[in-house]
Amino acid sequence: MKKMNITFYGHACFGIEIAGKHIVVDPFITGNPKAAHLVLEDVQADYILLTHAHQDHVLDVEALAERTGATIVSNYEIAMYYTAKGLKGHPVNHGGSFSTDRFTAKYVNAVHTSSFADGTYGGEPGGFVVTAGETSVYIAGDTALTMDMKLIPMTTTLTAAILPIGDNFTMGVDDAIIASNFVECTRVIGCHYDTFPPIEIDSAKAVTAFSAAGKELMLPAIGETLSIG
Repeated sequence: MKKMNITFYGHACFGIEIAGKHIVVDPFITGNPKAAHLVLEDVQADYILLTHAHQDHVLDVEALAERTGATIVSNYEIAMYYTAKGLKGHPVNHGGSFSTDRFTAKYVNAVHTSSFADGTYGGEPGGFVVTAGETSVYIAGDTALTMDMKLIPMTTTLTAAILPIGDNFTMGVDDAIIASNFVECTRVIGCHYDTFPPIEIDSAKAVTAFSAAGKELMLPAIGETLSIG
């Protein structure tokens, strides 16, 4: 079974290392005061996966992609937005997959909005199911609870799920527990919480709520790495 080393860079930004290749999801580091101890120039990236176009998910895309030459994988509108700037992109759309010799990333539905800070339309938002061998992780992106999540376990047995838990802009803890039931996954990594006042939560209460539902909620410190698989 291939392992994924998943590093939490704060908010909804994660690094995923698979057999020496590096994925960065939704890079938002330099604009996050809680991640001030991280240095963007130290972050490695071969691929950048973007769930949608909001600033708190794409702020550091250009700097990271220009330095590393990483391929940006997202919906058509987002990929074209960056290729127009001279960066390397690969467009996908809902239900489609991007595959390499190390992993496959399938773009799945999310219920949210999507636009760039300059007002450019960012296409329909999504999430990703990243699979390497027998290890699969669902990255929900910013989303409400949706019945489409029930489609995921029909084709994939998840090792872990990365779910937003901050409420207000996404689902909160209670809906995230239901989401974990929908995707049939007991190991959840929380994201999109505590960064700004509207999404501050009681972390201890959240962990207890997941535990009472028979689930494990992992809330890594910013910069911490978890080994999955």
